[in-house]
Amino acid sequence: MSKEIIENGNAILGVEFGSTRIKAVLIDEDTKVLATGDHEWENQYENGIWTYSLDAIWNGLQDAYRNLAADVKEKYGTEIKTLKALGFSAMMHGYMAFDSSDELLVPFRTWRNSITGEAAGRLTDLFNFNIPERWSISHLYQAILNKEDHIDRIKFQTTLAGYIHWKLSGEKVLGVGEASGMFPIDPATGQFDKDMVEKFDGLLENNGLPYKLLDIFPKVLTAGEAAGTLTEEGAKLLDPTGTLTPGVPMCPPEGDAGTGMTATNSVRQRTGNVSAGTSVFSMVVMEKNLNKVHPEIDIVTTPDGSAVAMVHCNNCTSDLNAWVGLFKEFADAIGADADMGKIFGTLYNGALEGDADGGDILAYNYLSGENITGLSEGRPMVLRTPNSRWNLKNFMRVHLYSAFATLKIGNDILFKEEGVEADKIYGHGGIFKTKGVAQQILADALNTPISVMDTAGEGGAWGIAVLAAYMVLKGSGESLADYLDNKVFAGETGSELAPDAAGVKGFDAFIERYKSGLAAEKAAVEAVAD
Repeated sequence: MSKEIIENGNAILGVEFGSTRIKAVLIDEDTKVLATGDHEWENQYENGIWTYSLDAIWNGLQDAYRNLAADVKEKYGTEIKTLKALGFSAMMHGYMAFDSSDELLVPFRTWRNSITGEAAGRLTDLFNFNIPERWSISHLYQAILNKEDHIDRIKFQTTLAGYIHWKLSGEKVLGVGEASGMFPIDPATGQFDKDMVEKFDGLLENNGLPYKLLDIFPKVLTAGEAAGTLTEEGAKLLDPTGTLTPGVPMCPPEGDAGTGMTATNSVRQRTGNVSAGTSVFSMVVMEKNLNKVHPEIDIVTTPDGSAVAMVHCNNCTSDLNAWVGLFKEFADAIGADADMGKIFGTLYNGALEGDADGGDILAYNYLSGENITGLSEGRPMVLRTPNSRWNLKNFMRVHLYSAFATLKIGNDILFKEEGVEADKIYGHGGIFKTKGVAQQILADALNTPISVMDTAGEGGAWGIAVLAAYMVLKGSGESLADYLDNKVFAGETGSELAPDAAGVKGFDAFIERYKSGLAAEKAAVEAVAD
């Protein structure tokens, strides 16, 4: 059956460019994975800029596709000659500017570069809208402020996903979710905010530049809209063997935030997701705009244009994992027969039996700085009062609290100050593997039900493949949220945990002490050199 799907051209391909891996996923019309391929890559730091070369981009894409084709050959004994649909995604933001000959003017500047502080600050004030440093408009305006010699020759500016799509289809377009990381989107129109565009055009005119913003920016499309087809040149770029034929319909290119929301079924208003790993971020789909600007909260959109509040924190599980590793060392030292799974399970489950407020213990998991709490650097630290209830259960509960503490501070602005409401938030990441522990603590922290799915798909590459499937398979008038509920995640079993009243009260008490204790963390950064 799978072989026939591929041979009949009914398979759908999604490719996502992550920061360390390019992944290709082939799915059927029911969004089940047929085959995968990937390519490992790393950014380079050249002349003070984090970048990827154009050669690295194309060699990586071709290698990921070649590995996908090899997987298809091994599993099904056939080749990919055509596809039902195709989509590309990539890490968001950054700066790719091209001249009238379609030549890259300066090396690709990724989201990782922190070189646009002046521009981001000025634009935030001008727009009365939070403009982060990593956004594409910050990179453009900083180049203008720096009077870089290429700025008057820009004919087109896009993101990595937009660049790949353009070269394979000839279309200068972006999905609205990806576009929202270039420049603010008006949720009412699904397009770049008209008033802010006019304000930026004034800056361009004042600097004597020969274009307006929309002259050089991509066209914005919404999930489900057609975004061109694979050209003959594009087919050869993707598959140099010539086996893949042109003419494949392509969906709007999206960013990794949008594909993550798609892959976790959290594009409907009043839903959200929390991705927890080395860092942690939450995405909550809002019903209306926020009342004021908050530097702790970035506003982007879903692939179908709803406004999303994003709270991003640099630190989550690293310090927690280091403590668990220390307990593993102790277990090994005394000859105990305990693998990491047992140690994690024992420590995590014990944490649920600790005091709801953490027993007057504080832990800061900051291996690096945190914008939300005003820390430029981090110093992992544990504090306790002389009368703290010092035991293993409280110690572990506090470290699990610490993993979500900064996220809670940002989300308290959303839920308590702005009155944003969420009916359900999906959690995903390794911290949720011990069933019901981190899930319950996060539910208590955010005072919102948290769901964890039994399956997590194939991440963002699967998410963009699903968006490509939606473009060609959606019913008349079927929204993306309905398509995901009814077609993609129908029958998906998982678990939901509601907030526990005592746990919510306890976490609130902990977070107040945590915020007071930040002065000690800041003093540690100043006093203890790294």
